Formats: sequence, C-alpha cells, structure tokens
Amino acid sequence: MKRTNDGGARRIVVISTGGTIASRWQGTGYAADASGDDVLATAPLPEGVTVEVVDLFNVNSSRMTAAHQLALLRTVHETFADPGVDGIVITHGTDTLEETAFFLDLHHTDVRPVVLTGAQRPFGTGDGDGPGNLYDALQVASTVSDLGVLVVFDGRVHAARGTVKSQTLAADAFSDPSAERLGRVGFSRVDIERQPERPAPLPLPSAAYRANPDLPDAVQLPRVAIVTHHSDGDPFLMNAAVAAGARGIVLVATGAGNATPEIAAAVADAVAQGVLVAVTTRVPAGPLAEIYTGGGAVDLVAAGALLTGTLRAAQARIAVLATLLAEGGSGSGDPARSTALLRRLLEGPVRVEPALATGGSRSASAVAARA
Repeated sequence: MKRTNDGGARRIVVISTGGTIASRWQGTGYAADASGDDVLATAPLPEGVTVEVVDLFNVNSSRMTAAHQLALLRTVHETFADPGVDGIVITHGTDTLEETAFFLDLHHTDVRPVVLTGAQRPFGTGDGDGPGNLYDALQVASTVSDLGVLVVFDGRVHAARGTVKSQTLAADAFSDPSAERLGRVGFSRVDIERQPERPAPLPLPSAAYRANPDLPDAVQLPRVAIVTHHSDGDPFLMNAAVAAGARGIVLVATGAGNATPEIAAAVADAVAQGVLVAVTTRVPAGPLAEIYTGGGAVDLVAAGALLTGTLRAAQARIAVLATLLAEGGSGSGDPARSTALLRRLLEGPVRVEPALATGGSRSASAVAARA
C-alpha cells in the first residue's frame, strides 16, 4: 500500500517485521500478526511524506534470528538501490531491537537514514504508543541525513550503537546508559544534539544473499554464545560453548571486566582454538578497563580476549557475529585479521591509568585511549 501526504515530497519505505506494535490478543496472550498496512493505518503521516510498506516477516522479536537479521539487511540494501527512496523505517519488536539496529548500523554505508521503532503496548489498544512512535520515526526518516541507523522511541532519537532496552514495560523503553541521547522529536520538529561515533561500515556479507528466515538451515551461520560470570562462576559453560562449536563467545564479566583465573585460562584455551572472545560487563553503564589481575580484565586481555568498551552483551555478540560473517562465517580464517576487525568494531578497550584505578582525581575521559 502507498499513502501520500501533501504530494509525497519525501518517499519513505516502511519495512514491517512484527513485534508488539503489530501484536493482537490471541486468547492467552499477545502475538505479532497485524500487517504493515494495518500498523501504518493507525498513524498519521508527517507533512510531505509518501509511505510504501514492505511486509518482510511477522514475528515476536524474542524469536529473532541471524537469518531474519540478514534478510532484513539485504532488504534494506535492495531498497536503497532505488535512488528515489529518501529513508527507511523498520517496525520491530522491542526485545531484540537493539541487536538488529546495531547489526544494520555496522553495515550501513548510505547517508540516507534507517530508523527502527516499535511499541510497548499492543496494536489497537486505546492507549497504544505505536502510532506516535511510528509518526515520529517517519518524521526523523524524512528529515535527517548521515547519522547511520537510529532508534526512535517515546520522542527520543538514539544512535544504534550503545542503545539498549532499559525498561521492560515503560513507554520510554530505550537509552544508552553510557551516553546521552542523540536527539529528540516532537511537534513536527527533529532536533539532533550530537553526531554518533561509528566505525567504518562493513560490506554486505555474502550470507545475506543466502539467508532465509523460513529455512534457517539455508546458510550455515556461526554460533556465538554469551556466558555470564557470577559468584561461584566457573569455566564449565565457556568450555561447553566451545565444545558445542561456538566460533565466538561473549563473556559477561563483573565490574569493569573481571572474572577468575580459571575462566581466564579457559579464555586462553578458546582463543588458542581460534574462537573470538569478547568481554563485556553485567554493570549497566560505564567502560571496561584493565585494572585487576587474579582473573580480572588484565588477565583476560592477556589471554587473548578483547574488551567491548561500553557495548553490552547483546550488541557485543552482534559485533562478534558481524566479524565472523565478514571473514566468511566459518571462523576458520586468519585469527589475527579477525581479531583486528573485531577490535575496530569494538573501538578498542578503555585503558585506565594507575592513578585512576587507585582513586586518583583524573577523570576517566581524560585517560581514555583507544587501543
């Protein structure tokens, strides 16, 4: 369906993928089943915007897979092959929106915007937030340029990188705990307050041309696992992930990136087998830093792991996955080259001077340096 407002000066394509914004009551709970046209019909259009809808798939986003994300990446790429398209809006469930947005952003080479949005309340409810979020997303997609992939939700504009779902049910669902919002939208006005920092984008992986969400085995995709450290944490799950064929592992450490000597030894064993290991933290905000030994970040880095800066587990996993896909997907390429690429996507660890680690007065920003 095509809808036009005021002559269609700006042509926006809406790609519908499901989620709460498309979810209706199924008798025992909500599930995505409304079409993109149905969702679009609930929202007014900004002035001077023409909208076309692509129904790509319709799933609750907790069921999102790499095959879905690759199919979406390919669709975005094909949509922008048309020079008459001014921007893309993707309606998406909130559970894994942060992963999809970051995956798209890592491969986004166009100055035209891709904007993801969704809803916290289901389709058709009287107090639904979907129509307002969709209107705002269309407003942003028809206005901005050269900002990469964005998340627009509850009147706020966020960069894809670093943005996570920070509220389970509240309308203001997304934020970057380690950075300010990118901008805001409202009253037919878009205000961008800063420029996002993005690594040089990756080319479209060959797997994107073969991935089929309906046939998940159509292309062999690398396994990337997430393992969380905690009190009594041991190497069992990390070793199990390697044994299960993981080509990448994200270790969710404590504090600024700390675990145990036994886990550091397991990291070294995994790296020796060609597994990419990235270390993030279960702490909501702040960078990782090489401060502690005894299984801390000092030892994990020495074992061959890379620290993820301010990226948290879900997006760190996407960075590892994107690295493996760029290297052909098998994880059997040049380990040094893969490590260098992953380091670039992570933008390097934040190193802390001893004065800061022991309570010195210098700020973290004053001593932060990219490896």
